[in-house]
Amino acid sequence: MGQLPKHVLLVCVFLFTLPAQLLADSLSDAQRAYDMGNYAKAATLYRPLAEQGIVSAQSDLGTIYAKGQGVPQDYKEAAKWFRLAAEESDAYSQYNLALQYENGQGVPQDYKEAANWYQLAAIQGNALAQCNLGTMYYLGRGISQDYKEAMRWYLLAAEQNIALAKFNLGLMYAKGQGVPQDYNEAAEWYLLAAEQGHVLGQFNLGVMYAKGQGVPQDHNEAVKWYLLAAIQGNASAQSSLGAMYAKGQGVPQDYVLAHMWASIAAADNEEQRKSTETRELVEKLMTADQIAEAQDLARKCIAKKFKGCQQKKLK
Repeated sequence: MGQLPKHVLLVCVFLFTLPAQLLADSLSDAQRAYDMGNYAKAATLYRPLAEQGIVSAQSDLGTIYAKGQGVPQDYKEAAKWFRLAAEESDAYSQYNLALQYENGQGVPQDYKEAANWYQLAAIQGNALAQCNLGTMYYLGRGISQDYKEAMRWYLLAAEQNIALAKFNLGLMYAKGQGVPQDYNEAAEWYLLAAEQGHVLGQFNLGVMYAKGQGVPQDHNEAVKWYLLAAIQGNASAQSSLGAMYAKGQGVPQDYVLAHMWASIAAADNEEQRKSTETRELVEKLMTADQIAEAQDLARKCIAKKFKGCQQKKLK
């Protein structure tokens, strides 16, 4: 009789260990299917695990429905699974549920709920939630407007290398919101965002170099950052680049390229007036052939999604 409890103990350990191993294998199979792009299979494998309350499976299944991967896109279903995982303190799901509340996807739009879920995720260190919570405080959306709190959360997100947070910090320093106005600080944050490819960071840094705000005035640097933003499709940068070519600032004066960038930017309603003025100005100094060349370059540049647009011989 003295040996029986040991045998029973060994059997119980075996019985409880086996499901755990099967669970791990099932999760691995589902993740492998997802990584291979077999989303329908991944959804099928994740569902029973999610229904058993496995938080990671609930979170991943929410992602699949939110993105419509292997299943019809269904924000309501996504919110269901994100909520179950979020209630178990899964930061990624808290962030995604907040995003759905902010945008009214699968749930009624509710900024207060969004701010609440962003806060829970942000406290756990989710960088995107920290950035978005900063924006909620900045705009006073679902929470009392508070520039200092906005800056606090943007700083935490920026420390985790979120480019948007760096850009927003630059904007707040440039405007003196929550901090004394400081163009030097603004330029530094814009540079950090711009180096990560943030298009508005690139454009705003170009503006600062053009005006000499927070940095020495340098038209060459202004053109450099305008161009990087312009080839990402930023109309303000395209318009500014056209003006630089028209004036010969930071680049050799070139009416054809000035006309090209102005024409491209003019398609944007907000830049239409300014760009049209630049185009009409240079047209007075151009031949008919040069105008035709500029128009052809603009069409080709748009077709090539702004790649190689500085070359006058686009194919």
